[in-house]
Amino acid sequence: MAVDKTPVLKRCRALEIDPAVMGYNKKSHREPKQRRRQQSEYGQQLREKQKAKFIYGVLEQQFRGYYDRALRIEGITGDNLMAILESRLDNVVFRLGFARTRREARQTVRHGHIMVNGKRVDIPSYRVKTGDVVAVAPKYKDLLPIKEAVIASEHMTVPAWLEVDIEKLSGTVLQLPTRDQIDIVTDETIDPQLIVNLYSR
Repeated sequence: MAVDKTPVLKRCRALEIDPAVMGYNKKSHREPKQRRRQQSEYGQQLREKQKAKFIYGVLEQQFRGYYDRALRIEGITGDNLMAILESRLDNVVFRLGFARTRREARQTVRHGHIMVNGKRVDIPSYRVKTGDVVAVAPKYKDLLPIKEAVIASEHMTVPAWLEVDIEKLSGTVLQLPTRDQIDIVTDETIDPQLIVNLYSR
């Protein structure tokens, strides 16, 4: 499976993303390069798609598939797209605080350390549903990376669409996220409508 191995801080600088969005507390000491000319409408739309793909660790073919699925769901396509991305299992593991970054969460899932409704799931792109219980498998609860992630997550806010029991290393999907529950949309890190406009060209 192809993986984006671009250095995180370098890519964050290029896309003007706060590394905290990615789960990193490091700051780059370099100033972002000043653009010599204003971006075109197409350039702005492409940039939003690049940001979403990078944040969630999704490559083009899979991202296009998510867009096509969002288009078929009733409601606002951009909001549907973001809800699909947020409901990926690796993102949920990150949001619950069982991994420090989405990349780490993806690895945790692939190694079979996560269960959904009591069954091991090792597919990072697995989409959770309302009522699903996501938990660290019992024999992996003492793994150092998971314990370190839990300590680091004390300063994180678990989104309202999830509920976590940090003692049991378990979380419940209360509902699929709405637009105002996705922080990278509400803080204007990503404008999903620009992504929709790009694919609608």
